[in-house]
Amino acid sequence: MKSDLLMNFSLDKENKTVNVKRKFNAPLSNVWSAWTEAEILDQWWAPAPIKSKTKRMEFKEGGRRLYAMVTPEGDERWSFFEYTSISPKTNFKHTSTFCDADENPIPNFGSSNWSVTFSEEENATIVDIAIHRDNLAEIEQLIETGFKEGFTSAMDSLDKILEAEK
Repeated sequence: MKSDLLMNFSLDKENKTVNVKRKFNAPLSNVWSAWTEAEILDQWWAPAPIKSKTKRMEFKEGGRRLYAMVTPEGDERWSFFEYTSISPKTNFKHTSTFCDADENPIPNFGSSNWSVTFSEEENATIVDIAIHRDNLAEIEQLIETGFKEGFTSAMDSLDKILEAEK
């Protein structure tokens, strides 16, 4: 079933930023938990049939989430988030860096800076995401690799999890 909930995806080339705005038909506390608890994140963070596998997560300022995207063949693509700011149930910011399983960053491909903002609206929750990179070519490369389609698929998976909690 295709969701009729809001999802806007846009690229701001001038500011080297991808903006995603998504509405979830769920309480703020449930949506916040889905973004900040590894057990729930791993259920939806990757587009099917890929799975997300968290090795370690400390959701606190200065903390990190180290995780892999695991293909059905068992190939792992590692990344880490480094949380830079947390305002509970309102906003959190983190860098996102591609790395190896030992958290060594992939050379020549910098980090993305994410700002994830949560707000309530008429029995729903709006998640407003800004993903900034220092280099426009890296943003365009991210888009070309299917980020929009993959992230849309992940958001749809999150919808199903939140719907099941009702």
